[in-house]
Amino acid sequence: MSVTTDNNDLSLRMAGHFRDIEPGLAKGSPEILNTHRKKAFRDFVAQGIPTRKSENYKYTNLQPAFSREYQFLHEKTEKEFHLEEVFKCDVPQLDTHLVTILNGWFYQEADIKGILPENVILESLEKVAVMKPELLKVHYGQLADTEADPMVALNTAFARDGYFLRVPKNTKVESPIQIISLLQSDCDTYVTQRNLIVVEPGAEVTLILCDHTLNLHNYLSNSVTEIFVGENAVVNYYTVQNQHNNATAVNSVYVHQEQNSQANTNTITLHGGLVRNNLKVILAGENGEANVYGMAFLDRKQHVDNFTQLVHAMPHCQSNQLYKHILDDESTGAFSGRINVKRDAQKTNAFQRNNNLLLTDKAQMQTKPQLIIEADDVKCSHGATIGQIDEDALFYLRSRGIEEKQARLMMMNAFSYEVVQNIKVEPLRDRIDELIEKRLRGDVARCHECAYQCDC
Repeated sequence: MSVTTDNNDLSLRMAGHFRDIEPGLAKGSPEILNTHRKKAFRDFVAQGIPTRKSENYKYTNLQPAFSREYQFLHEKTEKEFHLEEVFKCDVPQLDTHLVTILNGWFYQEADIKGILPENVILESLEKVAVMKPELLKVHYGQLADTEADPMVALNTAFARDGYFLRVPKNTKVESPIQIISLLQSDCDTYVTQRNLIVVEPGAEVTLILCDHTLNLHNYLSNSVTEIFVGENAVVNYYTVQNQHNNATAVNSVYVHQEQNSQANTNTITLHGGLVRNNLKVILAGENGEANVYGMAFLDRKQHVDNFTQLVHAMPHCQSNQLYKHILDDESTGAFSGRINVKRDAQKTNAFQRNNNLLLTDKAQMQTKPQLIIEADDVKCSHGATIGQIDEDALFYLRSRGIEEKQARLMMMNAFSYEVVQNIKVEPLRDRIDELIEKRLRGDVARCHECAYQCDC
């Protein structure tokens, strides 16, 4: 892939940083992480920081984010803090197993909320790699292809920590697991986080991922998560993104599903400066089901890009995709959704839809639904819409005595409802409804229950 001179300089700068710190990374990291670094670094050098010339990143420009000078956190900084003192945006009436990721590093307080079932492991990725490397060797780096995405290559080259979750065979984790990922530093900071989830046959788990910034420095975070869903297993994976305008977040999630498994993902982007969400799901066993949903709210000059790939590799599988965006002011959004039905994947049912609501003439949305069908006995459909609020419907509400501002709010809430209703955890769904209404009312950048008032 060719890069511009400026972008090449930025790529060389990142490569130079890696060469400078590689001996320290290798010395301080377990073998399972080190074995992937050199190839990942070569793959990054071959590709460079992605630009609009890359087909997969044509709607997202990462160069301004990489142009800044960042502090890199390649060592864990021990910090004493109590989550309830700095972050109170929890979900009322929801009993969760709660852990914290701070600047890409796993933290677990002594009074961790909730007790996991026996043999369930929720721990620092680095710690597991040191103490029980056999738990990682089979799965680590198997889904996240460093040759296909330079951001994945960069993550793999720098990876040190994140979380590791293993749910053993036929185990159901009754309470959701809530993982709070916080960014907090005294200067502009680059953050790498690597996560691995292994849900064995017949197991079931629900995860709630919450991403937040706790002060107004510039952050560039690059996170990769690999999820393995065993035969007859169920994974519910809900993400709530609520970062400020100085944050750039690239989140890549890879899911591998075996026979009769089910994976449900729902990504709610409430706020963020630049957000790129990559999601790839491989239905690798018969009768698998994947339900993929997303909702994004944008204003000012924010940018959100949702990039999805669903690969049907085996027969009798079903997938559903629904992504929606509401764009205000001069914000920009993008959706690229790809369904790939392989030759042997007969009797596939795959459906994809992207709907977008523009609130101003200056807001812009790019949408690119795609079907790649190699089998002949399938039911597949895709579609996309970009439009404004229905003036006839608005007039109808106003004729019933509802003032215009409230009528618009009602219509936007109704627009988002189709995505939010697919969250199966009722207290979380209610909380998301509350946060969405707050977001749509214009209280976009702060949580009234947070000790930090980040109003950027």
